[in-house]
Amino acid sequence: MNKTASAHWEGSLKEGKGTLSTESGALEYSPYGFNTRFEDGPGTNPEELIGAAHAGCFSMAFSMLLGEAGYTAEKIATNASVTLEKLEEGYAITAVRLDLQARIPGIEQGQFEEIAEKAKAGCPVSKLLNAEITLEKTLED
Repeated sequence: MNKTASAHWEGSLKEGKGTLSTESGALEYSPYGFNTRFEDGPGTNPEELIGAAHAGCFSMAFSMLLGEAGYTAEKIATNASVTLEKLEEGYAITAVRLDLQARIPGIEQGQFEEIAEKAKAGCPVSKLLNAEITLEKTLED
């Protein structure tokens, strides 16, 4: 399975503007720029989208593992906080903090924690952070 998203950018880093779109249409020409990433401008930014993807992926993986253990959650609420830091070599995402709140009838604390840790390690977005990244390049005239 392959899913696609696209970005369009015009202008310089600070004054330029861009849009993000997804194949599903969930995002369609959603604005992003320097002000949405480093200030409080309206629109989205890559870190926010990574956080949403990670929170969603983790929640689904957690639900799957709960089901395999014989549990069904009444509630899984996950918040992801993505840390972007300026390092000597430039900006880098240095951490993602997942905060989980769940209501699962009948589960013991230890089993809850074990399944949550397994979901954190096994969710595809968690694995992405260590994935091989390839780049195909085309320069237009």
